[in-house]
Amino acid sequence: MRNVPLADVDHLDRDVLAIGTDYPPGHVLAFHEHRRAQFLYGATGTMQVDTGDGSWTVPTDRAVLIPPRTGHQVVMRGVSTRSLYLEPAAVPWFPARCRVVAVSPLLRELLLAAVDITPEYPARGRDGAVMELILHEIQALTPLPFDLPLPRHPRLRALCKRFQHEPGIHVPLADWAARSHLSERTLNRLFPAETGLTYQRWRQRACVLHAITLLATGTPVTAVAATLGYDTPAAFTAMFRRETGMAPSTFRARGPRRS
Repeated sequence: MRNVPLADVDHLDRDVLAIGTDYPPGHVLAFHEHRRAQFLYGATGTMQVDTGDGSWTVPTDRAVLIPPRTGHQVVMRGVSTRSLYLEPAAVPWFPARCRVVAVSPLLRELLLAAVDITPEYPARGRDGAVMELILHEIQALTPLPFDLPLPRHPRLRALCKRFQHEPGIHVPLADWAARSHLSERTLNRLFPAETGLTYQRWRQRACVLHAITLLATGTPVTAVAATLGYDTPAAFTAMFRRETGMAPSTFRARGPRRS
């Protein structure tokens, strides 16, 4: 199915529904939720998924697992998606919190095939076997550190959201303290308590995720490093590898692919 609203087929008695959707650049899916669990894969572009407790950056050829009944917003940047909507009873192993995952070459091909399968496919036979294999592949995927936990403390959350749009690796905690009218000691306590990360680790993660988005638009590594405040591209690349296990060049924009 392509460009079909989930509401039109959600009632069908199938564990897996596959829908391919193309979005214009900068399209925003406002906060909503699904009865089913969602496997949201970006065949092109990048996505940012926001929930009440965090933000997930999803580069090309990766996917995000969204639990059922989880309110979320999605910002699309040149994205063509392949979504799987999964009956909760069929995926008891699904995570309780969103998770970005690497997509194997096999799963990518299965996704491309799935969106061309009729929604009322026979449960037994080739199409049913494709959907069943998809579930096995999803369960075996590797999680990626592309999430940015967000605090619930109102003043700290506002600062974190602002920082996401204009991050800088050298922004000191003292600046946050002055803007939030909270002491540095209080902030040093709040960050681990509310995000699970120290301020320094949270700041670094925010910079990495912003860098991925810039790299995906074709921004050169040297320009990304300068934007984030790194003295040299080499220093930025070293940090990026430590945080993601991959080189920045992995996320550079590529030409069109079969989808």
